[in-house]
Amino acid sequence: MTTILDIKHVTKRFGGLIAVNDVSFSVHAGEILSVIGPNGAGKSTLFKLISSFLSTSSGEVLLEGQRINNLAPHVVARKGVVRTFQETTIFRSMTVRENIIVSHHLRSKASLWGFFFGSKTAHTDESAFGASADGIIDFLGLKAIRHEMASTLPQGHLRALGMAIGLATNPKVLLLDEPFAGMNHDETMHMVDLVRRLRDERGVTVLLVEHDMPAVMKISDRIVVLNFGEKIAEGTPVEIQNNNKVIEAYLGSEDAAIGM
Repeated sequence: MTTILDIKHVTKRFGGLIAVNDVSFSVHAGEILSVIGPNGAGKSTLFKLISSFLSTSSGEVLLEGQRINNLAPHVVARKGVVRTFQETTIFRSMTVRENIIVSHHLRSKASLWGFFFGSKTAHTDESAFGASADGIIDFLGLKAIRHEMASTLPQGHLRALGMAIGLATNPKVLLLDEPFAGMNHDETMHMVDLVRRLRDERGVTVLLVEHDMPAVMKISDRIVVLNFGEKIAEGTPVEIQNNNKVIEAYLGSEDAAIGM
């Protein structure tokens, strides 16, 4: 398999605290890889390091062989590694379609002044962004709510909108931050299907952090497990379910907590 993202000996220190300690793994093009671990394991910090929202203390993050760690987050996003947030990137006073159109501006060719004065390039961009937004809306099954205000959306539709915003940036690797949080079973299964379709039909490689272990076991090609900032396991869902170190990391939880 072709490697698209390499995390090599990544470490993050906050003073005397080591939040992520010498973590290494590769992400293959076209796979869905999940990062799991108990609370405080370093999952969110690792996501921030990969997307360059935090600088690494040591180690490298490589996208198709080129270093991207410690660059500005918007530069990393333009290169193709895009992180979605749970709700903070959604403009609640805008409609679903308007939110998706706005998120295209990372790809704009026109300058800020071009949009302000209505240049030809800006008009071309706006037309292309509108068409792309409509395509994403159709792809994700959001047509019925395209003109709904984001502030009125239920949890499942908010998560789908967050995914649409990420997809609008034309990512190579999409980092999903707890995409199934707060959902009931039917909403979770619908979102699992959407994530798979992102990979299968749009060719997007997916890296996700998630606490819903049954969903993780269902959707993942491979899983990386962190505990106290260190990688303790990596493998297929079946391998992770039967890994004693993983079971011990969830000490105090029932076996069902890791999908067993």
